[in-house]
Amino acid sequence: VGEGLRDVKDFEPFQQKAEEAIFAKISATLARMGIIFDKYYNERSLYDDGHIDSVIAELKAKDLIYEKDEATWFKTTEFGQEKDRVMVKSSGEPTYRLPDIAYHREKFKRNFDWLIDIFGSDHIATVPDVMAGITALGYDASKVTVILHQFVTLMRENKHVTMSTRKATFITVDELLDEVGTDAARFFFMMRKPDSQLEFDLDLATTQSQENPVYYVQYGHARLCSILSQAEGKGVKPVSFDRIDSSLLCEHEEIQLLKYMASFPTMIENAALELAPHRVIFYLMELAGMFHSYYNKHRVISEDIALSQARLCMIAALRIVVGNGLKMIGLTAPEKM
Repeated sequence: VGEGLRDVKDFEPFQQKAEEAIFAKISATLARMGIIFDKYYNERSLYDDGHIDSVIAELKAKDLIYEKDEATWFKTTEFGQEKDRVMVKSSGEPTYRLPDIAYHREKFKRNFDWLIDIFGSDHIATVPDVMAGITALGYDASKVTVILHQFVTLMRENKHVTMSTRKATFITVDELLDEVGTDAARFFFMMRKPDSQLEFDLDLATTQSQENPVYYVQYGHARLCSILSQAEGKGVKPVSFDRIDSSLLCEHEEIQLLKYMASFPTMIENAALELAPHRVIFYLMELAGMFHSYYNKHRVISEDIALSQARLCMIAALRIVVGNGLKMIGLTAPEKM
């Protein structure tokens, strides 16, 4: 069978089979990370369905396309750029700009109100070209938000993990998940703003101590669950907030905790509007630190039933807030650790 393949001229079936296998593996890895896409868009359809050619035709009709050095150029200087850009090389091969512009036009045609692009920082030069294309085609470029992510550096034993695709020395996402787990991976990736460099400490991510931020937050949730369980075992159950004497929650740490919990809805709203999941991470780390400090200083369950119920009510609220925060960033909220 192998010898018979030497004379094969049509590689399309092999390419398609390889694409399907690679795509299935990518999808499985994303699922492990808890990343689910509602719809995948195959770039090939931009060519097969004529979208690439129609973009050129539409720009040409607007007198924004010209030929030079056997290449096809887009008059991006008319949209504030320093020089025009090649859309189709002299070889007839489109540059990356053309399918990107065509893809965004199709997104606009699907009537999205807000288009959010997530690129690696090495694609920064793509952004003004795509925006120029969108504007030239008559669409509102202000509806597009571009998030540029800096690269991630893996650290082990305080040293950078050297990776090279040319030398085939690299750590895959699946290998990372095998080593640190999905929760730690998601937490660490979201712990920095997109435009900030991230050094992913593999040793720290697997450490079960307060130095590990994801462990610290999840342990806080487990500790809250444990307190409520212990109280129930002692016959002390939390009651609704309107039935406790809230004036008993007068310690400085309690007041700070209550105030900080009250800011949770506003924080979530701001994080969503600003596309800033790191805000949720920072909030949970701060809240966990406040709780651990409080618990190390004050007894929740005591012989004073009224005080115990008031504090248990606060603990129950804390558990809800921490649990909701973890859920919103796609992490588990363990009840035991």
